[in-house]
Amino acid sequence: MKRDAYDLVTSTDSTEAQRAFENAVFAIAAHRPNAGTALQATLVADPDHVAGHALKGFANLILARSELSTAATSALRDARAALISRHGGTQDERVLVAALDAAVSGHFAKAADVLDIGFSDHPATFLPFKLAHALRFMIGDAAGMLAASTLAVRRLGVGTNAAGFILGCHAFSLEEHGRYAEALEAGQRAVALQPDDSWGLHAVSHVFEMRGDTQQGIDWLEGSRRAWSRCNNFSFHMAWHLGLLHLERGDYERVLELYDDEVRPQQTDDFRDMANAISLLWRLEQSGIHVGDRWSDVAEIAYRRRSDTTLIFAALHNLAAMVAVGDREGVAELVAQIDAKALGMDDQANIAAEIGVPMARVLAGLDAPADQRMIDRMVANLPKIGGSNAQRDFFVLALAKAVGAGGDNAAVSRIGQIRQRLQAVGLSATRQRRKIAMSMIEMHKTSIFPEIQPGLARTIVLSGLAADITWEIWARLITPLWVGGPLEPAALVQSVFGFNNLLLAEAIHALVGIVFYPIGYLFIARPL
Repeated sequence: MKRDAYDLVTSTDSTEAQRAFENAVFAIAAHRPNAGTALQATLVADPDHVAGHALKGFANLILARSELSTAATSALRDARAALISRHGGTQDERVLVAALDAAVSGHFAKAADVLDIGFSDHPATFLPFKLAHALRFMIGDAAGMLAASTLAVRRLGVGTNAAGFILGCHAFSLEEHGRYAEALEAGQRAVALQPDDSWGLHAVSHVFEMRGDTQQGIDWLEGSRRAWSRCNNFSFHMAWHLGLLHLERGDYERVLELYDDEVRPQQTDDFRDMANAISLLWRLEQSGIHVGDRWSDVAEIAYRRRSDTTLIFAALHNLAAMVAVGDREGVAELVAQIDAKALGMDDQANIAAEIGVPMARVLAGLDAPADQRMIDRMVANLPKIGGSNAQRDFFVLALAKAVGAGGDNAAVSRIGQIRQRLQAVGLSATRQRRKIAMSMIEMHKTSIFPEIQPGLARTIVLSGLAADITWEIWARLITPLWVGGPLEPAALVQSVFGFNNLLLAEAIHALVGIVFYPIGYLFIARPL
């Protein structure tokens, strides 16, 4: 039993396997394209490498593709078998397998907790730390990320090989809480210690973006291009950040150039690549920029993956792509799939129920946020979708647009105000979400009563008429079949007012149903 280069206690006797495994861990930390090859080499050199099987399982889960669930389950089975072969393995290995068991069942939060508890005596052990960070990122648990990274940073030793990578994760966690000055310092330290720490580079770019320091952000990303261009498809995401910064500056030609050459250079169906492309195209169109036929490949891929709700974050982006090209059939199918997902019991099912379903309906144009409380609730639940504040900004913008479409203020103005509040310096995550929610409420309407507009009277009459016709069908046609006679509200009017004129009684009944009932609902019942 020995510790590897990243402080994990391993049961393998194969030096070759362990060297390959450490290469795999480094590749994952640095977002290098050789992680899969190194992991395969690990298991060839030692078929019973417990951590190798566990990492394979997690890698398949984090890709968030329904077809890879079988591979993740198979990796869990192989990891259990390897433990038996190694007479129970090490405590570290057993924790990894227990966490994988929870994750395969769809309980990412539980899996992250298992890793935290299992490695509480050495929280800076890099692999479990990084896995827990990734799992929490996917379920929007910024608080959990920060708690874990804070503890790990406190326990960093002078010679910890992964110090730079851990600091990079800490920088990102700080940024997601609006602690921008601390995040900037931690991210720059991370990169100084480990120039290959693309996550740390990424965290610093987030800080510049959220603070509105667009030129500094562009300079940072361009200056570190040599480092992040060596990444796997994470380089597409870094280019996406560069595109956002140029978009903020109104340099649309440069954004389109980045999109074609670096954000979407390949027509992949990786959900992260799709999210980059879809959200950037959507932002461009909201800025009034014609994007040509760039929607076609992402919409086609989105349609092919319309039944996959493994990750609600991915499903909602796919939905937006199909909405963009007017694919009503695909939109309807995916909305139904998200509705069905919400009936499950795992983490993503809960996310679907709490925010996936209402956000899907907003994106699809089926619903607009009904009232202030719904808006507040949706904004409060947005972090559960997963991803970063910058990525979830797409959903905030879409929600703001839906709110704007229902009022007389320009949607563009509403979106702009919300984005400004998103980029407020120094807000904690909770305060930031509350600020956004309140801004949206204020922009939507400040009164509990409906805004008096020219069309309100028409709406009252038409809705009242529809309701009254429905009532008459029920009262005069259906009720007699059940109770033997019709309901007679006109007779009640005659009794209350003490006259015999049936025509007048019917007129009063109609006036109450068509006009006064809708007014009562809008100005009394609904506000209450």
